Amino acid sequence: MIVNTDPFKRFIEIWLYTMFILIFLIVAVGGLTRLTDSGLSITEWELFKGILPPLSDDKWIFYFDEYKKIPEYTEINYNMTLTEFKVIYYWEYGHRILARLIGLFSIVPLIYLFLKYKNERKNIYKYFLIFILICFQGFLGWFMVKSGLVNNTDVSHYRLALHLSVALLIISLVYWFLISNLNIKKFLIKIPNRVLNIFLILIIIQIIFGAFLAGLDGGLLYNTWPDMNGFIVPSDVSFKDLFSLDSTNNPSVIQFYHRKIAYVIFLFLIYLNYLFLKKGMDYKIFIILNLAILFQIALGIITLLSGVKISFASLHQLGSILVLTSVITLVYKNN
Repeated sequence: MIVNTDPFKRFIEIWLYTMFILIFLIVAVGGLTRLTDSGLSITEWELFKGILPPLSDDKWIFYFDEYKKIPEYTEINYNMTLTEFKVIYYWEYGHRILARLIGLFSIVPLIYLFLKYKNERKNIYKYFLIFILICFQGFLGWFMVKSGLVNNTDVSHYRLALHLSVALLIISLVYWFLISNLNIKKFLIKIPNRVLNIFLILIIIQIIFGAFLAGLDGGLLYNTWPDMNGFIVPSDVSFKDLFSLDSTNNPSVIQFYHRKIAYVIFLFLIYLNYLFLKKGMDYKIFIILNLAILFQIALGIITLLSGVKISFASLHQLGSILVLTSVITLVYKNN
């Protein structure tokens, strides 16, 4: 890796590092907001207000009264006190404040660079894609929350999966720009790109199924491993259900596929190890991927057996970022 000494490139490098950390942090906070069932506590988008939390008793009562109008309160949390409401409010409030910070940090430094380094403008345009995606992500966040405010006690798991997927797309793009900027050495000996691309697609599909599972609270079912309460296929689904598109709403089916895709990924990992060793490729970076995937599989099992304990579930979600960036590193070095 060559360290950048050019002021422009060094600024970009520091900015990308910071963006990666901030997005990693908001994925963590977003996951905890989901796990603590806090995401519906603020029932308005509040795009240009809500910078400060409620500072008076009247304001707290106002927000609590608004929350009392939605199905999550009337059907589930009808015994909630104002003190308990403040806890879930602050989780969602923190998530939104961090999102605003990321939005500002994704555009203000670029405007500064655009004005200061006029000769480098052709190299700056691509970074505005990060800002555009972050704006879109803000809209998706509200689009997701809105799905749980009228007829449902929770948000749509499809919208939740889309929201998480775009977050991971953004952090992947930031990471790709970062490693490109760091001039990381490419592999001298390569494996077929289609092999790594298939592996990356498998990882993405697994992340989406994980988001579906989280949105449906499917991890609370079948808390045994390697069987599913003594069965290979969930006892509450038929063989036909496994091949029905309608089953994307069935948490038992989603958990079944989430488990099986994990096994496929593990077998594919063994095959990749074989290819790397056969070709005598630089194995250091592949060790990181091995550890990331094995750690992620172990966390998935522990999370399941614990009945989705929040600490394990949060680490499992963050582990997906480590796996994803490890695969992206391989794809980059192999091109």
